[in-house]
Amino acid sequence: MGYRQQALRVKIIRDKWGIPHIYGHSDADAVFGLLYAQCEDDFKRVEMNYIEKLGRISEIKGPSELYNDMLIRMVIDSASAIKDYQRAPAWLKKLLDAYAGGINYYLITHPMVKPALLNRFKPWYPLLWTDGSIGAINVSSITTADLKAFYGEGGPELAQIPLKEDLPSGSNGFALGPAKTASGHAMLYINPHVTFYFRPEVHVISRQGLNAYGAVTWGQFFIYQGFNEHCGWMHTSGYTDVADLYREKIIHKGSSFFYVYDGKLTPVKQEKLVLRYLSADHSMRSKTWVIYRTHHGPVMAKRENDWVSVKSNNRSMTGLMQSWLRTKSRTFQEYKSIMNLRANTSNNTVYADDSGNIAYWHGNFIPKRSRQFDWSKPVDGTTSATEWMGLHRLDETIHLYNPPGGWIQNCNSTPFTAAGINSPRREDYPAYMAPDGQNFRGLNAARLLAEGTGYTLDKLIATGYNTHLSAFDVLLPALLDRDNNHNHDSSYEALKAPLELLRLWDHAASDTSTATTLAILWAERLLPSILKESTGEQDADIVAKTAHFSKHAKTGPLLDSLRQTMADLQRRFGDWLVPWGTINRYQRITGHLQETYDDTQSSLPVGFAASTWGCLPSFVSRPFSGSNLRYGYNGNSFICAVEFGKKVSAKSLLAGGQSGDPLSPHFSDQAAMYTRGIFKDVLFYREDVLKHAEKQYYPGQ
Repeated sequence: MGYRQQALRVKIIRDKWGIPHIYGHSDADAVFGLLYAQCEDDFKRVEMNYIEKLGRISEIKGPSELYNDMLIRMVIDSASAIKDYQRAPAWLKKLLDAYAGGINYYLITHPMVKPALLNRFKPWYPLLWTDGSIGAINVSSITTADLKAFYGEGGPELAQIPLKEDLPSGSNGFALGPAKTASGHAMLYINPHVTFYFRPEVHVISRQGLNAYGAVTWGQFFIYQGFNEHCGWMHTSGYTDVADLYREKIIHKGSSFFYVYDGKLTPVKQEKLVLRYLSADHSMRSKTWVIYRTHHGPVMAKRENDWVSVKSNNRSMTGLMQSWLRTKSRTFQEYKSIMNLRANTSNNTVYADDSGNIAYWHGNFIPKRSRQFDWSKPVDGTTSATEWMGLHRLDETIHLYNPPGGWIQNCNSTPFTAAGINSPRREDYPAYMAPDGQNFRGLNAARLLAEGTGYTLDKLIATGYNTHLSAFDVLLPALLDRDNNHNHDSSYEALKAPLELLRLWDHAASDTSTATTLAILWAERLLPSILKESTGEQDADIVAKTAHFSKHAKTGPLLDSLRQTMADLQRRFGDWLVPWGTINRYQRITGHLQETYDDTQSSLPVGFAASTWGCLPSFVSRPFSGSNLRYGYNGNSFICAVEFGKKVSAKSLLAGGQSGDPLSPHFSDQAAMYTRGIFKDVLFYREDVLKHAEKQYYPGQ
C-alpha cells in the first residue's frame, strides 16, 4: 500500500484546542495518521528525539556532543534494532512501517520543511527507543564525564572526573478506588513532570479496538500516559535498580587486554566506534575510538585501578510490544498479563479501571540478584556469583492491588508510603527493588489523599494542584524556633520583619505571596549543603537529608543566607518584598527546542513552585542569560484527571498549547489556563469531537 492510499484510510479531526483525534481503519492506519499529526505540530521535536537515540547529535551540534553520542552508541545498538525489525511479528511490523510512512509522507507533502539531519525515517527507528520516559537510558551512575575520563585523549589511564548530583524532580500519579469518590467509580490523576512541550496530547482510534487518549512522547506511536474506555495508566520515573556496574580486573598483555572471570583470563572485546561531528568551519569530520567490552557490557569508567563495565537493557522489541499492547487492554487481568512481559525498564505504573480496580507496580523489568552483594555500588566482576539470575516474577515485584484505604500515590518517592498504612513493607523486598527515598511531594500527596473523601474530578484536580511546600515545615523551624540569642548582633534588627513574615506564612506558594519568594530564594542558597548531607542508608531520601541539615545547621549561616537573599532582591527589584508571581513567570515566544526568554516581552505570573519543595503542581524556574525574572522550563506538562464508569469522563491541560508553531492559534491558547490550573474537558467520544471540530482532513490534504 502506498502512502497516498494509506492516507485515505485515515481521518484527522482537530478540535477547538488543536488536539488531533486520529481515526484509522486499522491500528497501522491510526499510527500513520498519528505520526503525520505529530509532525504537523512539531516536526523538529520528532526528529531531534531520533537524532539523539541514533547517537548523531554531534553531526548538528558539533564536538561538544561527542561523548553524549558515544554513550548512546555504547548502550543502544542500531544493528540489533534492525534485526528486531526483520524478525518482528507481522502486526508489529505493520505498525513500524506505518510509523515511518506517516513521517515520510509528511516530509513529501511539506517540501518547505527542512530536516536538520534525517531526510527519511526508517521503520526500525522506534526499536531504538522502546520506552516513553524522558531519559530512557539506564547506565546506573555513569555519566559522560566518566566516558571522557576513560576514553579521552589520554586513554584509559586518565583520572576520573567527579560525578554531579542532580536536583530532585519527577512526576505524580494518583489512583482512587470507588470508596473514595462521590460517584463510586475509580479515578486516575496523570501528572508527568518533564521539560515543557516534551509531550503533546493526542487521541488515536481504529476499527481494531484501539481508542486511547493521552500524552505521547514526540516521535513514538503509543500513548505513554493516558487511558482508554476501560482503564488508565500513569508512569512515574523510579529508581529501581535495572542496570549494574561491574569492577573488572584487567590484565594487559602486549596490545591486548584480558579480564579475570571465575579464575580464568578472558579477552576484552575491542571494537572501533566512529562518530561524525560538525566542525567549526561547518565541514563534517569524524573521530574514532576503540571501545572495550566484557560479557557484562561496555567498559564506561574507571574506579581506582579497576575498569567498570555496565550491564543494562536499554531497548528491546518486547518493551515496544508492551508499550503498545497496554493501550488496548480492557480489564485488570489483561493489563496484568501485559505487565508480565516485564520489559518496562524505567517506570513505575499507577493504574485504575472501570471495574473499580486501582493498582501500583514499582518497576517492572527487575533482574534477580544475590542478596550477598551491595548492588548500589560496583560489584565484583571476576565471579559468576554476581551474575543476574533471570527476572523477578511480576508477583515478586513491589505492587499494590486495591489497598483497603482506597488510594495510591507515587511522586517518584518510596513505594513504602504509596498507600499510607496499607503500603508494601520494606523488609519484604530486596534493597535493589526500591532504593528510592522519600520526597516532599510524596509526603504532601499521602497526607492529602488519606484525608480526602467524596472526590469528584474537580476535587481530584484541586488536590493535584495543592501548593503546600512541605519542605519548609522542616526547614523553617531551624531558622525560627530556636533561641538564637541575637541581642549582640546589631544587624539582627533588620531581620525581624522578614523573620516575622516567614513565621506567619502558611507554607503555601502563591503568586501574590512575598513570603514564598523570600523562602524559596533563601532555601535555594541552602540546597547544595542539604544535598551533601550524609544520612547513611537514607542518602536517597531528600526528606531525611533536609531534616538532618535542619537539626545540625548553625543559626548564623542560616541568617547570613537570609541577609544575602534580601540584599539580592533589593538589588534586582528595588525591594526585598517581592510577590512570587512578579518574578516567577511563564513565557513561550519562539517554539525553539531551547526556548529563549526576554524580560521585555509579555509573560504570565505563576504561583506554583519547584517539586523540590513539595509543590504538587511542579513549576521549575530560574533566571536565564540576560533575564532578571525567573522563567519556568520544567514541571507540569500534560495533566489529566480521569473518571471511569459506564462512560469515561476526563479533564486535561497542556503547558502552553498543542502546536510548536508560534503562528498557530494553538501555540499558547492554554497558557493562561495553565498558570491558573483551569482544565478543559477531554473530548473522547466522536459525537463530542464533532461538536467542537475545528478542522477535518486526511493526511496530505
